[in-house]
Amino acid sequence: MSMLDIPTARRSITILMADDDEDDRVLTADALKSSRLINDLRFVVDGEDLMHYLRGQGAYAEGGIPAPRPGLILLDLNMPKKDGREALGEIKSDPDLRRIPVVILTTSRAEEDIVRTYDLGVNSFVSKPVTFEELASAMQRLACYWFDLVELPQERVDEPV
Repeated sequence: MSMLDIPTARRSITILMADDDEDDRVLTADALKSSRLINDLRFVVDGEDLMHYLRGQGAYAEGGIPAPRPGLILLDLNMPKKDGREALGEIKSDPDLRRIPVVILTTSRAEEDIVRTYDLGVNSFVSKPVTFEELASAMQRLACYWFDLVELPQERVDEPV
């Protein structure tokens, strides 16, 4: 039995995925589901939408689309309007948002992207696996790491998004 097979009591968190590619969103959702994650998965389609979600603006303003504070952001780099690099820079420079873990999940394997995103404060950089099985395995390992192993600061319930 491997460590990944050991059942654990995972804490339930909201995962927010920012990716403009619908196929990637669906595949990642299926991979997370196959990992038996008990979490709330939300989607935004570009960096501008991501920042609106995180700041409770636009469609996510009070009375609009619910936007629970994410415990983890899966961020694609190449998106329209505002790319992942710009959004990451804003998140990590904002005192209200910078403690939210951000994992880059992208097709890029460019050393320049890896270095730049770590310089901006990303918590992890993952190149999107090619097959669904590899993606499911990667999501299971991410879940094990972020939900079972790592201690994250607890956000106050009444703290704004």
